[in-house]
Amino acid sequence: MDRKRLLLWCSYDFANSFVFINFLLYFSQWLVIDGGLSDFWYNATFAIATLMLLCSAPILAAFTDKYGGRKYFLNLSTLGTALFYGAAVVTAYFWTSHIILATIFFLLGQYFYQLCFVFYNPLIEEVADEKHRARVSGLGEFSNGLGQVLGIISTIWLSSSRLAPLVLAIILFVLFASPMMIWFRDTKVRTAKLTVSKLTTEGKLFARKIILFFSVSLATPILLAFFFFNDALITISSNYSIYMQRVFDVPDTTKSIILILVLSMSAIGAIIFGWIGDKIGNLKTLKIILFGWIILLPLLALSQTFIQFAICSVIVGMFIGSVCTVTRAHLSNVLDKDNLGYGFSFYSLMERFATFVGPLSWGGIIFVLGTGPNSYRIAAASMTVFIVIGLIVLLKWKRESVPSMNLPCI
Repeated sequence: MDRKRLLLWCSYDFANSFVFINFLLYFSQWLVIDGGLSDFWYNATFAIATLMLLCSAPILAAFTDKYGGRKYFLNLSTLGTALFYGAAVVTAYFWTSHIILATIFFLLGQYFYQLCFVFYNPLIEEVADEKHRARVSGLGEFSNGLGQVLGIISTIWLSSSRLAPLVLAIILFVLFASPMMIWFRDTKVRTAKLTVSKLTTEGKLFARKIILFFSVSLATPILLAFFFFNDALITISSNYSIYMQRVFDVPDTTKSIILILVLSMSAIGAIIFGWIGDKIGNLKTLKIILFGWIILLPLLALSQTFIQFAICSVIVGMFIGSVCTVTRAHLSNVLDKDNLGYGFSFYSLMERFATFVGPLSWGGIIFVLGTGPNSYRIAAASMTVFIVIGLIVLLKWKRESVPSMNLPCI
């Protein structure tokens, strides 16, 4: 392992968690509780951002696989994240009645935030060899969890406002992302400019490439399973603070304390399961994690008191960071090296496409049943279905190794 690259790589996962957790905690409530945006349209923003990612991520990833420049596009995506999240906060501050404009800026911020990972995740090959990638992935998730904890702690003194914490979160995001943006050196330097003609050419090959990729890639079963089980994780995370408000009506300070405990356990779980993944195998470890989710998620939804909910949430936290830790490490080992970025673009898409089906399912349940506590409990419990489907895919779908895919190039 290259320790300098590892430190810089982990520092970026640490940095982006500041905006992630604070926008989920505070801006989600500002939009839905204060601004009056419906649960359906709040969740729809994630779905729309995912469609935008679907149209751009694989093409950009294929470009970087062939011509290099992952770090260059990571920097651009990072700047886009800070710019549009900042615009959402400014709009909410000074033009409170423009809820739609603030929502659009939030949507664009979400898009660039997710686009970052299309270029960030494949850089794991620059940090560690195959034998150590689960542990390195675990360190990245630990850094992310630690960043989320410190992200809440650093802004909790501003929690009397649902917008003030976001300003500080964006500043800290840019500050802590800067070392990676400045000093991390991508060995695959950019050898060509991204032009309209290259985008057009790659766009024409897109359908052919995607069919070939999913037809022969060893990554197909895990990507499909990830689409389903990550649905539960992302949807519950996106609605967690709203859930606590609607079901238990607790103050934002209490929400922050619970999230700190959950995220601390998530960071610890990432390290533990990363180590286990290197010892017994990533795929076997992932199946164990999913069994844990199937047991714990219904218990979370059935909690009748806030104390029960808090205890269950803390236990669930152990399994949050571990999911991405093990999945990312497994993918980096089974993907063809020449198509690592392209393959990871589908990891990012599957991660975010979960924000298409899951949130719309959640929002649909609330739309039909109303905003009472039991409606939210039913919505949370329904997410278990996606985990079960993902586990079935992993248990039933076996794919043997095949020769190099020889995907068409740009």
